[in-house]
Amino acid sequence: MHPVIRLPSGVDTQELRKALWHYRIGHRITDEADGPLLWVADPRQHEELKALVGRWERGEPLILDRPATRKRTTGNLLTLLHGVPVTVLSIAISLAIFALTEMFGDVIVMALTIVPVGIEGNQLVYGNLTQALTSGQVWRLLSPAFLHFGLMHLIFNLMWLWYFGRQIEALQGSRTMLLMLLIAGIGANLAQYVTGTVLFGGMSGVVYALLGHVWLMSRRVPHSGFFVPQMLVVFMLGWMVFTMTDLAGSVGFGNVANEAHLGGLLVGLVTGWYYSSRRLKTD
Repeated sequence: MHPVIRLPSGVDTQELRKALWHYRIGHRITDEADGPLLWVADPRQHEELKALVGRWERGEPLILDRPATRKRTTGNLLTLLHGVPVTVLSIAISLAIFALTEMFGDVIVMALTIVPVGIEGNQLVYGNLTQALTSGQVWRLLSPAFLHFGLMHLIFNLMWLWYFGRQIEALQGSRTMLLMLLIAGIGANLAQYVTGTVLFGGMSGVVYALLGHVWLMSRRVPHSGFFVPQMLVVFMLGWMVFTMTDLAGSVGFGNVANEAHLGGLLVGLVTGWYYSSRRLKTD
C-alpha cells in the first residue's frame, strides 16, 4: 500500500469507496491522528485515484459509463497481474504441475519429490538427498512446494499464496517475493525431510512463511500497507496446531506436512523481523 491523500474528517466516504472498487482500484482508508489517510495498492493507479477523489470533492458524478468501465477493468486486471509476476508464475507452475500429475500420474510426482523415488520388488525405494544434489538434481530442494495431492489442497494453498504473495510483491518488490519463495520453500521442505518424510508436497510451508512475514510487518510497521485480519492469523495458527494433534488424524486429516508448516512460519517470522527492523531504522 502507498499513501496518496488525506481525506476530510467526519465525511461519509461510502460513495467514493464504491467508485474506487467499481474501477478496480485497490485501496484502504486508515484513521490517523490528523485525519483519514487514503492508500492505493498499485502505485500505477495513483493519478487515477487522485482524479477520482477530485471529482468526489467537487460533487461530480463518479461512475461515468459502463463500456469504458469494462475496458478499464480488463486493463486494470492485466496491470495487477503484471505487477506481481513472481506470485502469478508460482500459481501458474502449481496449476500446470497439478494438471500434468492428473494426466501422467506418479511419473510427475516421482520427478519432483525431494529425493528420487523408485519401485523395486513392489516396494518404494528412496534415494539420498546428497547424492541427488551432487548429480545435479538441485530442483528437488524446491519442487515439492509445487506438488499438490488434491483439488482442495491446491485451491487452499493458492488462495493464500495470492492473498499474501501479492502484498509482499506489491509493497516490497518481486525480488523480495522471489527470495521469500526460495528460502521458505527450501527451508520448509528440508524441515519436513529431516523428520524422515519423503512423499510430501504443497505450498503450505511457503504460505505460512508469507503469513508470518506479513503479520510481523503489519504489527511492527503499521503504516507499511501490510494487512492481515487478526482472526485469520488465529485461524491459521490454530489449524497448524490442530493438524499436529492425534485428533486431526482421527477425523481424516492425517499425513499433514506439519514440520514444513512450522519451518515455513519460522522463516517468515525471521524475514518479517528483519525487514520491519530495516524499515523502522529508515522511517
